[in-house]
Amino acid sequence: MLKSSWLKALLLVLLLPAVARADEGMWLPLFVKRLNHADMQKKGLKLTAEEIYDVNNSSLKDAIVQLGGFCTGEFVSKEGLLLTNHHCGYDAIQSHSTPQKNLLSDGFYATTKTDELKNPGLFVDILVRMEDVTGKVLEGITPQTPEAERAQLVQKRQQEMANAAKENGQYVAYVRDMFAGNEYYLFVYQRFGDVRLVGAPPESVGKFGGDTDNWMWPRHTGDFSLFRVYASKDNKPTAGYQEGNIPYMPKKHLPVSLQGVNEGDFSMVFGFPGRTQRFLPAAGLQLTLDESNPARIKLRDTRLKIWKADGDQDPNVRLKYASKYANIANYWKYFIGQNEGMKRLKTVDQKTAEERALMQWIAADQARGQQYGSVLNDINQAYAGMRQYNLSSVYMNEAALGTEILAFAARLRPLHNLLKSESPDQAAIKKATDDLKEPTEELFKDYNAATDKKVFAALMQLYYTDVPKNQQPEIFQTVAKQYGGSMQKYADEVFSKSFLTSKAKTDQFLQKPTLPQLENDPAFKMINSLFTNYQQNIAPKMQAAQAGLVRANRLYVAAIREKNSQKVYSPDANSTIRLSYGSVRSYEGRDAVKYSFFTTAQGILEKEDPTNPEFVVPKKQIELLKAKDYGRFADKDGTLHTAFITDNDITGGNSGSPVINGRGELIGLAFDGNWEAMTGDLAYDPELKRCINADIRYVLWCIEKLGGAKHLVDEMTVVNNGPNPGVSNTAQMVPTSLDGKATKVKIKTKKKKGEPAPASL
Repeated sequence: MLKSSWLKALLLVLLLPAVARADEGMWLPLFVKRLNHADMQKKGLKLTAEEIYDVNNSSLKDAIVQLGGFCTGEFVSKEGLLLTNHHCGYDAIQSHSTPQKNLLSDGFYATTKTDELKNPGLFVDILVRMEDVTGKVLEGITPQTPEAERAQLVQKRQQEMANAAKENGQYVAYVRDMFAGNEYYLFVYQRFGDVRLVGAPPESVGKFGGDTDNWMWPRHTGDFSLFRVYASKDNKPTAGYQEGNIPYMPKKHLPVSLQGVNEGDFSMVFGFPGRTQRFLPAAGLQLTLDESNPARIKLRDTRLKIWKADGDQDPNVRLKYASKYANIANYWKYFIGQNEGMKRLKTVDQKTAEERALMQWIAADQARGQQYGSVLNDINQAYAGMRQYNLSSVYMNEAALGTEILAFAARLRPLHNLLKSESPDQAAIKKATDDLKEPTEELFKDYNAATDKKVFAALMQLYYTDVPKNQQPEIFQTVAKQYGGSMQKYADEVFSKSFLTSKAKTDQFLQKPTLPQLENDPAFKMINSLFTNYQQNIAPKMQAAQAGLVRANRLYVAAIREKNSQKVYSPDANSTIRLSYGSVRSYEGRDAVKYSFFTTAQGILEKEDPTNPEFVVPKKQIELLKAKDYGRFADKDGTLHTAFITDNDITGGNSGSPVINGRGELIGLAFDGNWEAMTGDLAYDPELKRCINADIRYVLWCIEKLGGAKHLVDEMTVVNNGPNPGVSNTAQMVPTSLDGKATKVKIKTKKKKGEPAPASL
């Protein structure tokens, strides 16, 4: 019989009543019935727990997909039509764009299924089931088990369980740890590799507001795109496009509601949040605030300014770098907001106070002292050691690998290892070169060597200037001696002599690779020196500093949960499927500033600025909005709502997630968080944290009225159809089931008059 306090703590947590905050938490749907359902019903949920998550019958989980491993999407028709965000589909849209046929700027809607565009490499994962395997993973492991042995056992068991669940390649499966390794869960998915682009609004709609409005409320962005998932004739996944594939028939698709939202309405977000660190200790928060975020901001800002300047001078360069720019800019601004928020909300001070209280609680009991007494000291020592080498790690990722030629050169290091072998394996070399063909195509499709040369010079100069000299790679000594420390001069050398600046030269090398040619290439010399230095001088010291951190973090989280046993915690996000629930809710951003919970199309006209690329509005859209041609998508007051906010708990990876009302109907697409709560991934603020959502009525208006693609809206199951201002005796669609089946009834309505509701303050 086990008597250790860690087991008692685990049992205590499992037996706790569900006392959870509705607005905080990214919850595992497996436990929605036990932990959340009663609270969700109080908030306005009308569905049963089984209608949300059920392994044996269709449920909401079957309508939700992870798109490309980085975003969320949802089925909105019985023929596999998928909605997600515009910024999630941005790369696919850009890949099909040319200066002559620019889908990014012009928008695109497939008239028929044969017009839908293939996207090699894009896939969706649909959850089949999830299972708590904590007991199986940790069987026989005790607090006395040596950490190295524990890690080896855990990793082996995770892999074995995942392999067994794959059923000879039929599924994608993995086991993820939760609560810093205190719990483990198996996730099994079907992966569909034939995903085609169906539609997207012009960038001026889908990215309206650009970087200026990013992470901000109020918003007026039509952040959506449409894809379709295809399957074999027997509705099974295929690895990619195959002749004869037909639209996938999902087990569940979401009915789309035109009813709109009111303050206090129930809202649920279902998706794949990427990563939160709400159990990060004060020392980790301090390192992020002092060093990691400022370095990321500085390096990304440098890269973005160069890309923008070159893009402003050459539209072709702008198109090539559009997706890359959007990706880097998104979290550049996020890091800025996170640091500002940490300072404003005194996040480190709050965590420090929590840790003092934790230590007092530990010290009050001898058994707790034996189990947890050294935890915070171990954590603080680990971060003190990491701080010495943290900057080198950040610069390796953001500067070295932030330069395209060096990031690509890094892909050649496995080939280099094969070529320098005493007995080169020709079959392995052939496979390595074949594996490089697709990345080569991908790089040079959207590459401009002149732009990358500027980035190389700027980022490497910052690396040379900012990173401690005793942690720098040997190649920097060459730059100092032969080029006077000027990375610009060294960049001239690299880009004039490297074969990696040209697709033709790279292809020629890959056809017959030789060790001398690779080792003499200046770009490869640079990345090889950077990697060698990192592997030999930085990584081992970081690993030594972190040696006890895994165990310390695990005990730290266990102690927090045991101390606060009355609270049910949700695990940190880790790209596994979660749901959050809450309400439509306005907020006060700062003193004397209160934000409405919705915006309207009037705000688009107010922000419109033809001289600013971020706020250009298409002529047709201006005409429709000025004419108030909103059709059935208008709100009951006669306005067209563009976005609304809820207090749902989300993070990166939730982009494209459905916002679902109490009846299981789609009311919006989650696409952003608000500036005042940028610390949300580190510490949740219930008063300020908001989820920004595109109103589904605006999305449908953009598709049908602005885009002329009514056939796509007709394919959806549209419910709660009205009342439509100005139209009497309108046939209304009243839902009678989760599948969106409805009956028509006659409802008389009166024409509403009055000014549109304000879009902002």
